[in-house]
Amino acid sequence: MDLKLGGQVILVVGGAGTIGSEVVKLLTEEGATAVAASRSTPLSIDASDEASVRAGIDQVIAEHGRLDGLVVSSAPAAQTLSAETADDPDTVLAAIEGKAITFMKAATVALEKMREAGHGRIVALSGMNSYKTLSTTASARNAALNVVVKNLADRHAGTGITVNAISPGFVVAEPDAEVNRANGDTTVEEVAEAIAFLLSPRTASISGEIISVGHKAKGIILP
Repeated sequence: MDLKLGGQVILVVGGAGTIGSEVVKLLTEEGATAVAASRSTPLSIDASDEASVRAGIDQVIAEHGRLDGLVVSSAPAAQTLSAETADDPDTVLAAIEGKAITFMKAATVALEKMREAGHGRIVALSGMNSYKTLSTTASARNAALNVVVKNLADRHAGTGITVNAISPGFVVAEPDAEVNRANGDTTVEEVAEAIAFLLSPRTASISGEIISVGHKAKGIILP
């Protein structure tokens, strides 16, 4: 299936990370102009700083003439969250700020530009921890992100702009590593493919969705 991504200009915030870099690679192979942004790439964007996001997006438009898509995958991986502070209120608030609010800042600026153009695709990287317990921090930051995605999508329904989230389980980055499908594991390539699909001009009817990559419900194996 041709995703019609040729000629599209897509900004990937967190584009130097494991998932972000794979997204950039795949989009480039599909013929898009994929611009990687992070604190360590030529286009330096601090996603937590709205002024930095605005300057970065303005630079992309100045250099490429348009902005067709935005991917935000800049939040720290779930494996970096401390189990010792999983239910600490300050840690929970900081995690929500670092994932849900950071996405909202980037999306808000991008939406301004996309409304002017009359089209656009925005994809957030969420996670299946929003369906799980045992870590308020991990659950809350993804659940809050999902709420933001749904609200922004509904607010912009019918404008030509879609807002969705990809929700992977444990992402296996090593090429030869075992992928436990029963536990919801997925590969970094599969996550990137799902993101690329949602960035396609063909997917105008899909918005406000939180799409799982990997089996969502963990099964029970009886002895």
